[in-house]
Amino acid sequence: MSAFWSHWIRFLVVLNLGITLFLFLWGQVVKIPTRADGTSGHVWAHGALREGVRRLPLWWVLVSASLFVVAFGYLVRYPGFGAWRGTTGWTAHGQLARETAANDARLDPVLKQFDGMSVEQLAATPEATRMGRRLFVDNCAACHGHDGRGGRAIGAPDLTDSDWLWGGTAQTIMTTILDGRTGVMPPFGGAMSARDIEHLAYYVLSLSGPSATPALAEQGKEKFVVCTACHGPEGKGNPALGAPNLTYAKRLYGDDIPTLERTIRDGRTGTMPAWRQRLGERNVRLIAAWIYAQSHGAARTAAR
Repeated sequence: MSAFWSHWIRFLVVLNLGITLFLFLWGQVVKIPTRADGTSGHVWAHGALREGVRRLPLWWVLVSASLFVVAFGYLVRYPGFGAWRGTTGWTAHGQLARETAANDARLDPVLKQFDGMSVEQLAATPEATRMGRRLFVDNCAACHGHDGRGGRAIGAPDLTDSDWLWGGTAQTIMTTILDGRTGVMPPFGGAMSARDIEHLAYYVLSLSGPSATPALAEQGKEKFVVCTACHGPEGKGNPALGAPNLTYAKRLYGDDIPTLERTIRDGRTGTMPAWRQRLGERNVRLIAAWIYAQSHGAARTAAR
C-alpha cells in the first residue's frame, strides 16, 4: 500500500471513529430543554401523544462503550489502520497460505496413491473421480456447468459427449487443461454478402441432418469451399486447429440460423485458460480423469 492511501485510510478511520465517539460522549451530557412534565413539547394526535425525554439506559451506555474499546483494540491488534499490520502481524494472505499448506499436508497421503496411475486408470477409480468432480465443480463449472455439459452463451463445449474440438484422448485433455487453448473462427462479413452468409448457414446446418430448406442449403454449398481449410471438405473439423465438427448436431453457440449467420459474419474467439499454475499437474490429472470417465462413458452408451 502506498503512503498516500495509507494516510487516506487513517484519516477516514480517525474521522469516523472520532465523530462517533464525540456523539456518544456528547449524548451523555447534553441538556435537552424540557417542560415541567418532562416532555420536549412535541405533540401528535392533537396532544394525545407527547415526546418524552429520558436518559439513555445504563446497559446501552455500557454496551456501546465496550464496543468502542473493542474497535480500538482491533485496530491495535489487526490490520485496518492504513499500512499498520497490527501487533499480531496477521494477514489474509498469510492465513490462506497456512491453511492451504495444512490442507495440502492432509491431502498428500491420499494423492500419493494416485501418482503411479494413468488418467485412464484414474477414470475407473471411484475415489479419484469423486475428487476430480469436486475439483471440476470448484474450478471449471463457471463455464462448463456443474455437470460438464457446457454453456452455449459463451461457447463452452460439452465435455460429456464424444465430440471434441482438440481431441478426447487422456493426454489431449491433460494438455488442454494444463496449458489452455485458443480457437479462432475468422469473420467473413467483409468478404460475403448477407445473402451468401444466409445460404452458407443453411448449408452448414444441413451437414448435421436433413435440411428443411434444401434449395437454400444447396446454394450455400459452393460457398463452403472457404471453410474447408479448417473444417475439412466434409465439415468434420480438425482437432489440430480446434476446428469444430460441423456434422455434429450440437454446436458450440447454437444450431439456429441466426446464430450460425452471426458466427460466419462476425467470427468467434474461444479461450480455455491454462490451469497449470493454479492447480498443478496432480489435481489436473484428477479433473481429466473425471472428464474422461464422463465423455468415454457417453461414447460407449451412444455406441450401444
